[in-house]
Amino acid sequence: MTIIAADYEKTDIGTIQIAPEVIEIIAGMATVEVPGVAGMSGGFAGGIAELLGRKNMSKGVKVDVGQREAAIDVSIVIEFGTRIPEVASGVQQNVKHAIESMTGLSVVQVNVHIHDVIFKGAEKVEEIEASPNRVK
Repeated sequence: MTIIAADYEKTDIGTIQIAPEVIEIIAGMATVEVPGVAGMSGGFAGGIAELLGRKNMSKGVKVDVGQREAAIDVSIVIEFGTRIPEVASGVQQNVKHAIESMTGLSVVQVNVHIHDVIFKGAEKVEEIEASPNRVK
């Protein structure tokens, strides 16, 4: 399979090609910067949430990249108590700006999929409920 570089990617000394994985990482990093995003989700098939870790910033991101345009899908976990439409809109704007400014590609779509809600302090509640003195 041969990839033909767009005219703006051709220089006097060669061509410039941006791997889709690079765009996935940019989108993932731009997503977790938005207040209210608790982390990235494993996506449609996995469904397992990975909280704000730097291990795999492309987790939960799918991109379709052409020569001049890109369409992005991000799967996220949000914090309980945040307004979902505001968080999703913030993700769309941040991802679009980051990709366009870093790569020069035109972003035609940023689809945000909310897969889960994380409650603050949920671990503490589970610890209290698991107390051995609960039933006598």
